[in-house]
Amino acid sequence: MVEFRNVMKKYSNGTVALKGVNLRINKGEFVFIVGSSGSGKSTLMKMVLKEENPTEGDVYVNGYHVSSMDRRQVPYLRRSLGTVFQDFRLLPNKTVYENVAFAMQITEALPKEIRRQVPMSLALVGLSKKANVYPNQLSGGEQQRVAIARALVNNPALLIADEPTGNLDPENSWEIMKLLSEVNHRGTTVIIATHEKIIVDTMKKRVVAIDKGIIVRDQQKGLYGDEDKDCKIYN
Repeated sequence: MVEFRNVMKKYSNGTVALKGVNLRINKGEFVFIVGSSGSGKSTLMKMVLKEENPTEGDVYVNGYHVSSMDRRQVPYLRRSLGTVFQDFRLLPNKTVYENVAFAMQITEALPKEIRRQVPMSLALVGLSKKANVYPNQLSGGEQQRVAIARALVNNPALLIADEPTGNLDPENSWEIMKLLSEVNHRGTTVIIATHEKIIVDTMKKRVVAIDKGIIVRDQQKGLYGDEDKDCKIYN
């Protein structure tokens, strides 16, 4: 599903963000990517989305050789991905239904497909009754649910969430994580970048920790035990 082979990224200002990263995420996995600011975590996530290219090495995502693909192929790659961001990125002048439908419209989906898929996606996130309201009429947790519905409406093989609970209170954060776990149980591969140590430890999923451009831990369940509870990768 996702594979990094000896990936190095050096920016034009001389900053080396990734140093020989090797990583494989299989279909159906739920993976947390953790790391402090400047660790290389954001660069790694951007490479999955083809927003950044490696200086050296190869990146493969959902069957695409991302690091060498033609620009014309990028929209096809991104149609197979769903993305959720910390700041929701909803269109304020569109209703909940219209925000989710827009994700299908840009892929040139047929109107009948939109009419079928959007209600299903809203039902999945528990917002069927909010279809005709606007984002500013929703709570933060509800806005993030709309963002998740939008990310899922095209049935992506891979869902990428960048700090999806960063602007939410603890109660809403857990509701969002439960929802993403359900999405994973339905077969979608889920990759989440987060600083939320309590969430990571409690959910007992695979954790990939990156520090100074290097993967320093890759564990299948939980994290590190009491002696590492203040580990710098979360700070």
